[in-house]
Amino acid sequence: EELADRDPLTPVLNRRAFMRELGRIRTFAQRYGSPASLVYFDLDGFKSVNDRFGHAAGDAALQAVAQRLAGNVRDSDLVGRMGGDEFAVILVQADAATAEAKAASLCRAIVDSPIRFGDWSAPLHISFGVREITAEAEPEALLADADAAMYARRRDQRAAG
Repeated sequence: EELADRDPLTPVLNRRAFMRELGRIRTFAQRYGSPASLVYFDLDGFKSVNDRFGHAAGDAALQAVAQRLAGNVRDSDLVGRMGGDEFAVILVQADAATAEAKAASLCRAIVDSPIRFGDWSAPLHISFGVREITAEAEPEALLADADAAMYARRRDQRAAG
């Protein structure tokens, strides 16, 4: 069961297990009035890592990102790989403002330490979007909203210069 719930490349939950847990936490938040938030992460320019340094370097980068995300959240929070270079984190007992601050902190943990693979070393850049988990939204809609928030933030940052 543990193997069925884990991403084969990284030690974090796979999309199926993550979505199951998102539904469970949404129900818990609804029942007990407990805040929880979803953060969606996407590596910026990740394709160039694979193209320039090879897939082994890309895999090492994904593993490092997963490790930094998982290593910088509480045991009660959940980290999952949604596919490709996209990750998501469920922050329990966290409203949207708390989640925004934590997401920015997680981004700094990734950006501030370059990824190393053999002789190759390069910083990674990552974008995020936050969506507070509410009872009204289904898990797929929550994920889509957090993804849309990430794209909106990335667009606004590019427009700002």
